Amino acid sequence: MTTNVPNKASSSTGPSYTAEHRSARRPSTETKASYKTTEFFAYLAAVVGVLAASQLVGSEDGHDDYFRADRAWLFIVLLTIGYLVSRGLAKAGSRDSYDADPRA
Repeated sequence: MTTNVPNKASSSTGPSYTAEHRSARRPSTETKASYKTTEFFAYLAAVVGVLAASQLVGSEDGHDDYFRADRAWLFIVLLTIGYLVSRGLAKAGSRDSYDADPRA
């Protein structure tokens, strides 16, 4: 007469994992690094565009300055908020496999 004794790796409440399985698992990061994304470069281009437009639009021919520095900085703050929200949404629902090579 033999009895089956469950080992510690298996459980009746969940799947059984062996030590081999746990060591083969690759860790993951939440998302790509921010400087590797297209939205980062779009954000930088938009900030440079706002600053350039603010500098180029001036008061000529007796007209007021329609795009003053305070309004330009307001737009930069709004762009920054938008960028941070987009990064937060990207981190909320995606996984990127871990890559130990930082150059990739």
